[in-house]
This record gives sequence, structure tokens and C-alpha cells, in this order.
Amino acid sequence: MHQNDKIICVVGLGYVGLPLAVEFGKIFSTIGLDINQQRINELKEHFDRTLEVDKAGLMAASKLRFTYDEKEVSEATIFIITVPTPVDQFNNPDLTPVRKATETVARNLKTGDIVIYESTVYPGVTEDYCVPILEKISGLKFNQDFFCGYSPERINPGDKHHTLTKIRKVTSGSTPEIAEEVNNLYASIITAGTFKASSIKVAESAKVIENAQRDINIAFVNELAKIFNLLKIDTSEVLEAAGTKWNFLPFRPGLVGGHCIGVDPFYLAQKAKEVGYHPEIILAGRRLNDSMGPYVATQFVKLLIQSERKIKGQDVLVLGITFKENCPDIRNSRVIDIVRELESYEMNVHVYDPWADKDEVEHEYGIRLIDKLDGLSGYQGIIAAVGHDQLLDLEIPSGENAPIVYDVKGIYPKDKGYTRL
Repeated sequence: MHQNDKIICVVGLGYVGLPLAVEFGKIFSTIGLDINQQRINELKEHFDRTLEVDKAGLMAASKLRFTYDEKEVSEATIFIITVPTPVDQFNNPDLTPVRKATETVARNLKTGDIVIYESTVYPGVTEDYCVPILEKISGLKFNQDFFCGYSPERINPGDKHHTLTKIRKVTSGSTPEIAEEVNNLYASIITAGTFKASSIKVAESAKVIENAQRDINIAFVNELAKIFNLLKIDTSEVLEAAGTKWNFLPFRPGLVGGHCIGVDPFYLAQKAKEVGYHPEIILAGRRLNDSMGPYVATQFVKLLIQSERKIKGQDVLVLGITFKENCPDIRNSRVIDIVRELESYEMNVHVYDPWADKDEVEHEYGIRLIDKLDGLSGYQGIIAAVGHDQLLDLEIPSGENAPIVYDVKGIYPKDKGYTRL
């Protein structure tokens, strides 16, 4: 297929899909499809509320157009699905967004088209779950009339250094010829280069273990933090000393949320159970990391008690609600676990976050963020949960009646004497 023949449709314009559509839209005729009409209207006005792409970036994609109407994507020859893959309340994979996106594509599928998935899934989802949907609705035959590929997303929300084009891309295809075509497609926009996997299942597996590995590593240092706290040893000092060895991995303790690391291990665990294996380390890491929010809250309450502070009915402040620093993404933020645990002690919990959208937070978590910090002396205690740049230079009162500070992220100088995780 020649460059001028390609018409790309990116399905799902969130943190992953929009940067991808923008880069392709600089070269190829590209359609960005999303079911959120407000999102589409904002993008047409060159505004991205995720802050992943600025106005200049959107305007630079001269061949990109946006729509929420699937009838406008029938001309596409390559469909790229970049929708979320969440878990349900029982931590089981929820493939509903992938299924609905696949159904949308299937209604517009034509002979010769390629469907590429970027959503993080367990091995086999593309060929064993999605392909039958594509075949049934379109009436076309897989690897005869249409083809598939898988190229896992590697977007790091809020990271302005490791952006889409600067991260090496894994690619794959349902036939050797399609694998080569998919690889060449991504190579046209990824300056860091590509890696062509031997099969779609290999590419799916590679993605899901990336986040599982990171989850386990963070769980290890979180467990260390709990141990060293009991031993009255500063965890940050231990990690600094151990880090002098060349092959010591520089992970830090903290909350593990977001739409990837806190979710993807469950996808691999589910597939393992389906084939008769109960994953031990993967699920142990998830359990430990999910325990950190209540742990932080409990340690904070202990500090208040040790300082002879009142608990019930007292005002405390939590700094940050997004899942990571300098990013507006609140999906699966584990800061909410801190808030809920503090509320169980009947404390008045106030939350401030200069990055998060107030309406989105209220809709998702039932919390109304405070508008600004007028002074911090009125709080019994403060938990610095997210390391936003705007929070680094806060003037926190000191002295006998000053708020007790628990510094989860270690963002304040050690000489302040604040308790760290």
C-alpha cells in the first residue's frame, strides 16, 4: 500500500490514542474517532485536556480530523484501537471497551483492511477474542480478507521527555507480510526505532510483563519500607546506600495506581489461571501495593496520636489526588485509599491538587477539591501524596503546634524532619 493510499483511523483519543493520531496526522490522512462528543469538540478547538499534546502540536497534524460519528470512518484502510482495558470490582479483566471498539471497526471493515490493537491485553485477546467479533460482524475472513496487528502502547502520561516518538515500539502482524507492513507504518513516525516481534501473542505478552515487572519491583521496596519503619531505619538512606552498586535497581516506595501498572498484572494473572497456573509473585505484589494507601493513613494517624493530637472531627490535608506527579490523570489513583481510611477515623479530609479537574474528581470519587491553599496552620496534619512541582515550595508552618507532615513521595528536604514512607 502506497503512502497516499493509507487512511488511518485511531479509535479512542485518550492519553494513548491522541498522541498517536497526531503523529500519523502529520504524514497520512488520519481520522481520530472517540465516542465522547465533548472530547471531540475540544480537540477541534485545539485543546487537549489530558495535556499530552499542546495547541501547536494539534495544529501541526494537518492531515488529522476528529469525529464521534463512526459513519465517517468507513473510508479508513488501517484501524488502530487504543481504548482502555480496565478491571472490574473483583479485579477481573474488563474487555468491554475493546469489544465495543472492535464492533465499531467491524461495521466498517473492508477487504484488504488492517486492524491494529494497542490496548494492553493478555496473550491471545487479539486473535482469540477480537478476530471472531471482526469476522462475525463484517462477514470477512481473517488473514484472507482482512488482517490484524498488535503494537503495545508505551505512553508515559505526563512525561515530556519519553514521548511517543522517542520510545522504541514493538510491532507484530498476523502474517509475515502484514508484520512487515505494520512495522514500516510505525517506523515512519517512531524515531527511536521499532522491534518486530515474531507473533501477535509475543507482542501482547511483552507488553503485559513490562508493567507486571515494575509492579513487583515497587512492591519489594514497599515491603522494605514497612520493615525498616519497624526497625526505625530511614528507608531512603538504605536505598541510597544500596544504590551505589552498579546493578541495584533504583525503585522507590510509594503508591502504585494509574491505568497501567496497577491494572495490567491482573490481565496476566487471569490468563495464567485460565491455563491452570496460579500466579504467586504477581498477585502477591498486587496485594502489597494495594495495601499502601491504608498503611500510609494508619501511620499518619499514629503520628497524630503520638503528638497528642485529636483525631475525630479534625481537619487534615492531602496534597495531590492524581496517580502521579505533574499529570492530570486520576484513573485508579490510590490516593483515594488514603482519603477513605482517614475518613474511617471520622476526620475531615481536605484534598488539594493543582493538576486535577475538580468536576472529574467529584464525579469519580465524590470529593470536591479545595480551590486554593490559604494557609496550612489550620490543619492537624498534612499528607504529601503526589509530588507535583507546584507543591515543592509550599510554606508549611513549623513549631510546636504546626501540622504533622507525612511525606509519601519524599519531596521535601530531609532536614525538615517530616516523616517519610
